[in-house]
Amino acid sequence: MARNRAAETSTGGGGGVDWDAVAAVFDDEPDHGLRDRVVRAAWAGRLERWLPPEPGDVLDLGCGTGSLSLLASEQGHRVTGVDLSPAMLDRARAKLAGRDAVFRVGDAAAPPVGGQLFDAVLVRHVLWTLPEPDRVLRHWRGLLRPEGRLVLVEGVWGTASPVGIPADRLTALLAPLARQVHVECLSDDARLWGKTVDDERYAVVAVP
Repeated sequence: MARNRAAETSTGGGGGVDWDAVAAVFDDEPDHGLRDRVVRAAWAGRLERWLPPEPGDVLDLGCGTGSLSLLASEQGHRVTGVDLSPAMLDRARAKLAGRDAVFRVGDAAAPPVGGQLFDAVLVRHVLWTLPEPDRVLRHWRGLLRPEGRLVLVEGVWGTASPVGIPADRLTALLAPLARQVHVECLSDDARLWGKTVDDERYAVVAVP
């Protein structure tokens, strides 16, 4: 059975999980593989609203097996994906074979992109696992072109010992970095997750 990536990273920076070992089953989770047409369409619709309207360069950090990268590519964007797991990236490369996309092994907190700038930095369920999120956000902002945007999908998971980053904390971290911060609740849309959820899940689109 596939595991929830956010929960697996709950002890900080990966929780000791061997992501290469779980790569083969990672996409079994509905919101990871996006194999169900309803789930896939729900994420495609959100990305269409969150990403720039014109084709541009999108940096997908912690891209995993590339499911969101593929949706961004299908919407006309050029994609650079970064993940720590070579096995995850092998699957991402297979999904986007023949498309305008490159994938690199690296740390989401300091992605190996040289001096390249992007129209959007897309990050799902990664920021909360990283030390010094304020510093990381500043670094990601520096990877944006003028009028670029940060697209951050985050949440808080669990009840007894919840993990994650609440929306109000993330918006506070973004306040000195962005002139526009839009928060969108995702918990109430079961189509995104392939099931009903009762925890806090949201997206933030921030324009510096």
